[in-house]
Parts: sequence; C-alpha cells; structure tokens
Amino acid sequence: MADQTVDQTALDVEALMLDMGRRARSAARPLAFADTNAKDKALLAMADAIDAAKADILAANALDMERARENGISGSFLDRLLLNEARLNGIAEGIRAIAALKDPVGETIAAWDRPNGLKIESVRTPLGVIGVIYESRPNVTADAGALCLKAGNAVILRGGTDSLHSSRAIHACLTAGLKAAGLPQDAIQLVPVADRAAVGAMLTGLDGAIDVIVPRGGKSLVARVQSEARVPVFAHLEGLCHIYVDATADIEMAKKIVVNAKMRRTGVCGAAETLLIDSAAIATHLMPLMEALTEAGCEIRASAAVLKVHPGFKPATEEDWRTEYLDAIISVAIVDGVSGAIDHIAHYSSHHTEAILSEDAKAVERFFNEVDSAILLHNASTQFADGGEFGMGAEIGIATGKMHARGPVGVEQLTSFNYRVHGTGQTRP
Repeated sequence: MADQTVDQTALDVEALMLDMGRRARSAARPLAFADTNAKDKALLAMADAIDAAKADILAANALDMERARENGISGSFLDRLLLNEARLNGIAEGIRAIAALKDPVGETIAAWDRPNGLKIESVRTPLGVIGVIYESRPNVTADAGALCLKAGNAVILRGGTDSLHSSRAIHACLTAGLKAAGLPQDAIQLVPVADRAAVGAMLTGLDGAIDVIVPRGGKSLVARVQSEARVPVFAHLEGLCHIYVDATADIEMAKKIVVNAKMRRTGVCGAAETLLIDSAAIATHLMPLMEALTEAGCEIRASAAVLKVHPGFKPATEEDWRTEYLDAIISVAIVDGVSGAIDHIAHYSSHHTEAILSEDAKAVERFFNEVDSAILLHNASTQFADGGEFGMGAEIGIATGKMHARGPVGVEQLTSFNYRVHGTGQTRP
C-alpha cells in the first residue's frame, strides 16, 4: 500500500494562508468605503511609527544583512536589502507623500448623458485584496502596504526570506498606524513564515480571497507567478533598459546621464543595461562615453563594431544583449541612427524603460512613437523610472504588461471602476 502520509508542515502553511485570506477579505469590505481622513490618519501614524522605531528596524536589518553575507548574496542584492537612517527617512517620507495624494476611491473618471435621459458615470473603486510577492527589498513592505491602504485595498505581503526580520519590523509600524486610526489591522498582513509553500498558496487565490497578484523580484520569481497564478497578475518582467545616444546629443550631458543611469544604483530595475550609440557619433561620442563609464568603475562588454574602434574591451556575446546585469556591467553597441536603435530595442527589450539622448525633435518623436515600452525618457536618466519620482509617492512596482496598469503602479493603478447609471424611470423598449 502506498504511503499516504501528508506533510503536516504543508497543511499548516495552507491553513495559515487560507486564514489570512479570509481575514483580508473581511478587512477589505470596510476599507472600500473608509473615510479619507481615517486612511490618511493611519498613514501618518505609520510614518511616525517608523521614525520612532528606527533603532529596532536597523537592528532587524543588521540580522538580515549578516545572514545574506553568510549566504554569499551578491553586492547588488545586498544594496537592495540594506536599510540605513537615510533610507528609513525616505520610507517614512514616502508614506507621508502617499497620505498627501488625492484619494482615488470614489473619483468620477468620466460622466455623460444619454438621449433617453440616463446619466452615466465611471467611478473608481478599490480592487479588493491584493497579494504582493517580493524579494530582498524591505522598503516594499511599507510602500505596498501604504499604497494599497490609500486605494482602499487590503493586502497580503509575502517578502523575501532574506528580508524577513526587516519586513517584520516595518510591518509592526504599519499595524500600529492602522490601530491608531481605528482601521482593521488585518488590512495589511505580512506572511510570517519563510516557507515557499506560502507563495504557492497565494497564487491559487486563497479560495477566492485575492483579486490580483503583484510580483516584484527576479526573473525566476516573476516567471513562476505568471505561470502558476490563478488570479490576474500585474506583470513586471526584468528591467532590460536601453539608452540610445544620438549624434546630436550634447556629449557632456550624455556622459552625465549615461553614468547616472548605469551606476547610481546598479541593482534597481531602472538601471541601464545596454548603451546604443549612433554610428554617426563614433568619432565624437564613443570614447568619451566609454571613458566616463570606465572611470566610474563599470565593466564594458562591447559589440564587434565597438571593438574595431577600441579592441581593449570584453567582447559582448548574444546573451549580453538579453541580460539584466543588476551590476556594474553594461553592453555597448553601435547602431544605424534612431532606426537601428528602435530595431535593437524591439528585438531585445523587456518593455520596461528606454531613453533617447538627442537634440533632434524628429528623432525623439519617432523614438517615442515606435518604441513599445512602459516608460520612455528624453534627455534624462533611466533611473527616474520610479513611482516616487513620478509624483506617485511610491510604487508597488513597474508593470510592463499592457492590461489595466502599465509603468509605475501607484494608487490610481490599484483601483478598478464601475459604471453608475442614474435614471428617472426609464425602461428599455
């Protein structure tokens, strides 16, 4: 007879997650019509709690950092995991910025009258319960919790194992804020276990409790979520971001932007991974840009055309054009003007963020019209691909799909809508 023993741990995790789902669904109902003042009071109390608990949060983060180093985690991921006083100040200010945003719930998106006298409105409504699955970044705990609350949603947060202590310390501050405002504390829940079975349970939708999943992490995590999820997903694939430098670009501006886009923080999804240089700018732009990157400590992987000009760089392989390095490495190619840049991006891009550096208005217009990515920039660093920089307070992630949400996912993107039809006795003939 086959062994029919059931893993008790798996059962316990499943029961835990189903209970979290039920509690989140219960909390979502009062949140959907919660008063704006109550939500903002909770958010401001959360920010104050983070300010007051800095020592505890930093101590928790030190435990996570120590464990990550012991496990040989790479430098770029350590940077994502690290919290310091400046970053905690940024987290608290981000929450306050979310509190200052207009409440999207109940906003009339459009309104019109029909010839038969019906008055129709499209009005923003909360999504319901959102599941957020993320890796490394403990700040996502605060950003996602605050954004979901502002949009009237309950949220279940499943942070990475490597940031569990940090996320717990931040989550305690979020719970304190909810309590201070008299809102249900189950509105923001953090999965308390590191067991990967918790992710699988969330992807099933927790018996109908979860309305949408937002993954934020590496390619393998996002691929698993997209493959296994039984609820809608706000897709966020890798950030394979490109910068095209046109022959008309100001070289000093181009050097500053390219170095910032690659080296400001190499581990963020808006970091540039491929540099494309106009063939008409080889004599004027190529070597100044290569020298600026090299001086900043960046490794260059060069195409054959680049190596003909300067053979000292490491040759780029086909895989390099498809790689999100998240490190101080950039691949560099020569392209035939804006047409060549558009073709290269169409072939290799993850549709996240692309930039053009140019003083040619027609080239910029063509780039914006023909490049199919969520965020396009002109004469600015790709590292502006961030909800906070867009004035959204913060973001849950950058959505690269085309359905519902695209680009930074902020409070408006965390709402749906319904149609409200007002009549005076009309019946349909």
